[in-house]
Amino acid sequence: MTNRYAVVLAAGQGTRMKSKLYKVLHPIAGRPMVQHVIDQISSVNVDKVITIVGFGAEDVKEHIGTKSEFVLQEEQLGTGHAVLQAEALLQDKEGTTIVVCGDTPLITKETYQSLIDHHEKSGAKATILTAKAPDPFGYGRIIRNEANSVERIVEHKDANDKELLVDEINTGTYCFDNQALFQALKHVSNNNAQGEYYLPDVIEILQQQGEIVSAYITHNFDETLGINDRVALAQAEKIMKLRINERHMKNGVTIIDPEHTYIGPDVKIGADTIIHPGTILKGETVIEEETEIGPYSELINCYVGKGTIVKQSVASDSKIGNHVKVGPYAHLRPESSIGNNGKIGNFVEIKKTELKENSKVSHLSYIGDAHVGSNVNIGCGTITVNYDGKYKYVTTIEDDSFIGCNSNLIAPVTIGKGSYVAAGSTITKDVPEGSLSVARARQTNKEGYASKIKNQKKD
Repeated sequence: MTNRYAVVLAAGQGTRMKSKLYKVLHPIAGRPMVQHVIDQISSVNVDKVITIVGFGAEDVKEHIGTKSEFVLQEEQLGTGHAVLQAEALLQDKEGTTIVVCGDTPLITKETYQSLIDHHEKSGAKATILTAKAPDPFGYGRIIRNEANSVERIVEHKDANDKELLVDEINTGTYCFDNQALFQALKHVSNNNAQGEYYLPDVIEILQQQGEIVSAYITHNFDETLGINDRVALAQAEKIMKLRINERHMKNGVTIIDPEHTYIGPDVKIGADTIIHPGTILKGETVIEEETEIGPYSELINCYVGKGTIVKQSVASDSKIGNHVKVGPYAHLRPESSIGNNGKIGNFVEIKKTELKENSKVSHLSYIGDAHVGSNVNIGCGTITVNYDGKYKYVTTIEDDSFIGCNSNLIAPVTIGKGSYVAAGSTITKDVPEGSLSVARARQTNKEGYASKIKNQKKD
């Protein structure tokens, strides 16, 4: 098998983005665009990935990590100059080198694989990834000869009337014979208006040497979109979103309104799940079969068990068991765990808390830093008072307990197994197993006193 190498061009600042964030780090579907490129190109079994970095080099390295080697382009002197920076790592290698742009996050591994296969079967020294553009304005045109081989690339501004009618365009992605690439790069000149060294000049040099230059046409023009400004960023986000949603739908997930559903690239969803409009699923969220999510719910890095329903709620870094009902308008903060057949009702906030199976917090409560056993019922308006202004403390509610409405549990405190807390109580001491705890002032009725107050107000 031929050795394969990839060079990713990610040194540009991207001034048209008008941002302090370097262009290739702008996210598409929650990932930096350059990470999409590297993830896809790494999937075609390349032996080495080299990313050319410049502006924001350390930030780019931090995001990509060990998936690539890096070379610094200290001065941005054109795409040809950028590739030349990898010479020390590749010049003595034999095989195929694919050069891709870090701002083309939509090209798939299937397209990269097809390009490489076409290049290696054709025996070409260079192969250009091309596409048929509905509107080729602004793109370099691929001019072919009578044998259908690539004759030259003509930039839009240099094309004549006949060449302007050509709709096959250069996408900026190439395959090269590695040795031929670096030999040709030494002959690239910067004798142009910008004073830069351009990678497409390698194509002309190889043709002048009598080498075969080929082209592979991708059938999906949208894949080749380059991100140079916020408008293109939004276009890419939409394309990626629909691509991800279609994949889930083909795998048996019902998405009611794909246009208004956001699912991140790492999310996993089981079959026969229903996703309602306005739902946002991010991070490494896993949703098992036969669940129902939304409308207007946001889950980040969550596990959701089989048959669970989450409506109009927000959860992050939490685990939700099987056949649980969450919402509407619930908030599960990080490190929360809801056991099977549980319920987290409307306007309930859970934080760093474990509720075991069959336990319920039905409405209008805050349960934080707590361990809640199984078969526990927590009444409306209950609060675990977990913070004294300096430290957080844990509340423990053991199995089969009942917490009456509007109770304050002052942590650290334990409610023993099978115990009852009367409504309106403020609990400051542990409640023994099987006990009833009442902690509220004795009611006093002063008959006729309301009339006295009213008369005082009149005076």
